Amino acid sequence: MTAGTTSSLHPADPAGPATEAARVRLLGRDVPWWAGVLAVYAASRVVTTLFMLALYLIAGALHWEGGSPQAHPTFLGFAGTWDASYYRRIVEHGYPATLPVDADGDVRQNEWAFLPLYPLIVRVLMTATGLGFPAAGVLVAVLCGAAASLALFRLVASRLGSVSGLWAAVFFCFGPLSFVLQIAYAESLFFLLLFAALVAIMARRYWAVIPLGVAAAFTRPGELALPLTLGILYVVRALRARRGREPFAVRDRVAMIVAGAVTAVAGLAWPLIAASVTGTPGAYVETELSWWTGFIGRVAFVPLTPWFLFTWRYASVAGALLVVAAIGGYVWLLNRPGIRALGTEVVAYAASYALYLFAVFLPQQSLFRLLMPLAPLAGAPGLTHNRRARTIVLAAGIALQPVALILLWFIGYP
Repeated sequence: MTAGTTSSLHPADPAGPATEAARVRLLGRDVPWWAGVLAVYAASRVVTTLFMLALYLIAGALHWEGGSPQAHPTFLGFAGTWDASYYRRIVEHGYPATLPVDADGDVRQNEWAFLPLYPLIVRVLMTATGLGFPAAGVLVAVLCGAAASLALFRLVASRLGSVSGLWAAVFFCFGPLSFVLQIAYAESLFFLLLFAALVAIMARRYWAVIPLGVAAAFTRPGELALPLTLGILYVVRALRARRGREPFAVRDRVAMIVAGAVTAVAGLAWPLIAASVTGTPGAYVETELSWWTGFIGRVAFVPLTPWFLFTWRYASVAGALLVVAAIGGYVWLLNRPGIRALGTEVVAYAASYALYLFAVFLPQQSLFRLLMPLAPLAGAPGLTHNRRARTIVLAAGIALQPVALILLWFIGYP
């Protein structure tokens, strides 16, 4: 990546939103935008693979438990550890008809916490090719990660041009937790569906959001951010139309209402399916809560309280104040001119997704992975057009990859 007067990755097209024929400059050459993004993605996968391979070999030499060649004789098997074992069970045996419980009658960790689309795709690939689960799972993740990077470029470049679009993809591909793009996890598929849905929303192709949102709802928790985003945008467009600032056609109103309703129903469907199959009301919520016990013990789920429960448990009043400060800081961030330049759609989505995390998620080490759907915010021009800032962020992302791998592979889980 060569240096330029504005950016080391600067557009060949004029400043402004990317066109269908957008090109980017990469290593001193103008290339099609998709070729540039895929080249960045490929380079990032080489870097991450080298880190993972080094860790795999070190684990074997030092006899680290859980990730060594003794525990996983192949490198692909190593890439299919952690909760990927649950996906493997789903692929091979489906979901349990009865929830497993411990001696106290509390629901134990089980497959119902993991949604079915990713294991279904992996199973189809395994059947069609004869590949084992680790190879098929990693292949699906890698391909979806590439497509997610392309979608991320499109949604950022559509508002801020190729510089911001490409650098947003760079930060996404080389980020500290970018190894999730190539392990047997559903994250890559979820990123692809979310970013593609945002591209459709930004293009006001609301009907296209329905299949993408429904698919996302059966891939990873968090899809409910999409119908909330549509609701916010509906109100914004209605107010603008009322003030005569822009038209709001009936067809758009209908499409937004239908898309919002369908994706909201899809986002709420899995708990009902789990309850129906197992015969246990609250089966999904009880399963999710089983992952909380190691941090705060057994608790009842009350929306909007998990962050306060967690921080109060470890830091009392200071912890609660920290949550309030984090909320205030995030609101401030979303109101910064550079973030607002990404467009009302991205700001509405970022607010909606963050609200989802705050409402239902316990903020432990998985939080860093769950923040990755907010990658469009990294396309803010204050970052992507500042050579020093983007160099620091890129270097930090690469340097933190081995740290994240060690911490999450052997001390915790992602």
